[in-house]
Amino acid sequence: MSNPIFDDIALEQTVKDKFGIFINVENVIARDMPVSPTARANVFLSSKKQLFCFISAQSSLVLGDVKKILGRMGLKPEIYIPPKDRPHYFDEVGRSHFVSIFPGRSHITSEDLTYYRTLAPYNPALIQVNEIPDGIIRQYDSDAKAGWRPSVRFSYRRIKTS
Repeated sequence: MSNPIFDDIALEQTVKDKFGIFINVENVIARDMPVSPTARANVFLSSKKQLFCFISAQSSLVLGDVKKILGRMGLKPEIYIPPKDRPHYFDEVGRSHFVSIFPGRSHITSEDLTYYRTLAPYNPALIQVNEIPDGIIRQYDSDAKAGWRPSVRFSYRRIKTS
């Protein structure tokens, strides 16, 4: 039997170790929610009232998978937080994929890398959420008609301040 307090502390420590930022978990909205046959998500509010989604999987995930999962969960992302000490991680991986496919290209633009960024391995994933448009967080359910079913009702929209 697992204690939610220990789970929150473990989540804080994992985020600190993998992403290099300290987030104080104040309120867990959805705990250990299935988002694919092998992946689980935790949606939580920090002490600064920011909404985050932490996704981990037994199989490999890439940024494109995480984007698709977030869309199906009903969450609009604001920031995909890169791994610790690699602030340009997605661009680095995207550039290396692009160069391996087009070795002769010397001038590479950000638009050229749009697709190749989505090929970056991203497990575990931490995403700062901008809003939940319809107020429902969905979870994966293989028995549901569309493969997803409502899990939690929660309204959130981040209001940017100066």
